[in-house]
Amino acid sequence: MIKIIAGKKGSGKTKRILDFANEASKDAAHGVLFVDDDNRYMFDLRHEVRFVNAGEFEIVDDKMLLGFLAGAITQNYDISLICLDAFKKLIKIDLKDSKWFFERLAVLSDLHKVEFVLSVSEDPADLPEFLNKYLI
Repeated sequence: MIKIIAGKKGSGKTKRILDFANEASKDAAHGVLFVDDDNRYMFDLRHEVRFVNAGEFEIVDDKMLLGFLAGAITQNYDISLICLDAFKKLIKIDLKDSKWFFERLAVLSDLHKVEFVLSVSEDPADLPEFLNKYLI
């Protein structure tokens, strides 16, 4: 399952995704991974949430990010939720060009029973139509 939290800068997306990760981490059955482009929110997460600064891994496109996420799942069999904050900053992609990525992410999610929650700095009304089904 994929969920997208969309909104303009300053609309509270990061707080929502942090709350989502923290709440999910209260359930011992859930392994939660939080991926961001820097370390600024590391201390806003419960200690049960695994934090990764993807900015340290030189991820430059959607294919690299997908491989990064697949590798994280491979190394952590207990992960059931992956939160990606600042999706567009992570890979600097125009959302209209992201259909391939979301199709593959859905396959990865279904295959490994991992839920993905992404924050996207974009007015929900301006999202490409293929992303509307993921909006929360």
